[in-house]
Amino acid sequence: MAGMAKLVSALAILLSVSTYVNGFTASGFTRGHATFYGGSDASGTMGGACGYGDLYSAGYGTRTAALSTALFNDGGSCGQCYRIICDYATDSKWCIKGVSVTVTATNFCPPNYDLPSNNGGWCNPPLQHFDMAQPAWEKIGIYRGGIVPVLFQRVPCKKHGGVRFAINGRDYFELVLISNVGGAGSIKSAYIKGSKTGWMAMSRNWGANWQSNAYLNGQSLSFKVTTTDGETKLFTNIVPSSWNFGQTFSSLVQFS
Repeated sequence: MAGMAKLVSALAILLSVSTYVNGFTASGFTRGHATFYGGSDASGTMGGACGYGDLYSAGYGTRTAALSTALFNDGGSCGQCYRIICDYATDSKWCIKGVSVTVTATNFCPPNYDLPSNNGGWCNPPLQHFDMAQPAWEKIGIYRGGIVPVLFQRVPCKKHGGVRFAINGRDYFELVLISNVGGAGSIKSAYIKGSKTGWMAMSRNWGANWQSNAYLNGQSLSFKVTTTDGETKLFTNIVPSSWNFGQTFSSLVQFS
């Protein structure tokens, strides 16, 4: 009986670490449009409404996109990955045939209500539009075209290494950027736990930044993160008690 009890206990611990069995699966294709920004080296795409900062050092590179209001979901879509194909059947002049590119959502393309949706107001609701980093866009479209019709689908994000946690803010206000998220890419909920506290729910502050209003200085920190497809992972003591604001901590745990 003692052996059985240990087995049940081990299974309970395993289930608490991950409550998801199947990895994120791709969606069907949807029609939209895509433009580009940021210059030929994508330097103009740094920063952005998701808060990832330097997209080169953060691992996102030049294959990124800003999403229109209809896709951005007030920051809830930050980190999602999309496979985009230029719709050659609709626009054979400016589309490159038979090529796709996968981008990560890192920014917001705001609406421009001074312009019509079919002539400059490309990101106006309810349009599903991608303003892509120029190097990514030029994988599927010819530069002079400027805007092209596309077919897009959400796909699993494949990231190098584990999820990262950047701790910013001040005493009684931890602002945590959660980045390099695989699988669904976007986060539904996050919890934080100090070595002297229980689990506390965090709230989305902006983009991929989540906040806590507890005093956690001098405590090791753990996180429990659930992605938008329902996969939950534990990051136990990922931040040591000697942490300081402004530091980033990389885990060995990743979403599928």
